[in-house]
Amino acid sequence: MLMDYLQAAFLGIVEGLTEFIPVSSTGHLILLVDLLGFEGPPGKVFEIAIQLGAILAICMVYWPRLWGTLSGLGRDDTANRFTVNVLFGFLPALVIGFFAHGFIKSVLFNPWVVSVALIVGGLLILVIERSVGKGEVESVDDFRFRLSLKIGFLQCLAMIPGVSRSGATIMGARLLGVQRAAAAEFSFFLAVPTMVAATAYDLFKNWKDLTLDGAGLIAVGFVTAFVCALLVVRSVIAFINRYGFTPFAYYRIVIGAVMLAVLSLR
Repeated sequence: MLMDYLQAAFLGIVEGLTEFIPVSSTGHLILLVDLLGFEGPPGKVFEIAIQLGAILAICMVYWPRLWGTLSGLGRDDTANRFTVNVLFGFLPALVIGFFAHGFIKSVLFNPWVVSVALIVGGLLILVIERSVGKGEVESVDDFRFRLSLKIGFLQCLAMIPGVSRSGATIMGARLLGVQRAAAAEFSFFLAVPTMVAATAYDLFKNWKDLTLDGAGLIAVGFVTAFVCALLVVRSVIAFINRYGFTPFAYYRIVIGAVMLAVLSLR
């Protein structure tokens, strides 16, 4: 029993640390659940709950901006433009995710896919970091609707586990001329509707499995994910401005290669 709680806390920490950086939190959870043999509540309810912890963290950090936007809707041009940009960025994932959800969950959610995606994604980050300039778009407020929509389509690549939602949006934005800090910040904002919708849909699909069994494991994972995500979100922009995305690329390649070696030895 104690080991179950320790594993739940560890998985929550991993979710919180990886959700908003380009290394794929979903991929990490798939690999770790497989390696640890973790058996949480049925229906992937545990994984859904710890994602909610990460969502709460991003909402808390950016609450002044989010509240200012909500209260300014209809009256403030900046708030209106920001809201439409986020909705345009979210729209492709909403539509494609709805139709492709079953296939993705049943076919792509396995350690082999994750490991390969981690390596390929890491190599792409290295190429983008070395070939793309500083970028012309300095702030999220400078985004145009067409730019947000393009980033939204690129975010859909993250439906392949191991690609990373934040990685797809940030690197996609960089390719489209957005500076590093603005790309990361837009990825944070875009995470709110995207993750809320994905979590709500998963809860709906697994409604029959929602019981109080495993509530303690869920609570531990939720809290640790929230705390760790809070720490990451507060510091990741400064880290990116100083070091760029190259460290994440090398991390992805190493983890993916190690996992391929482990899987091939089974």
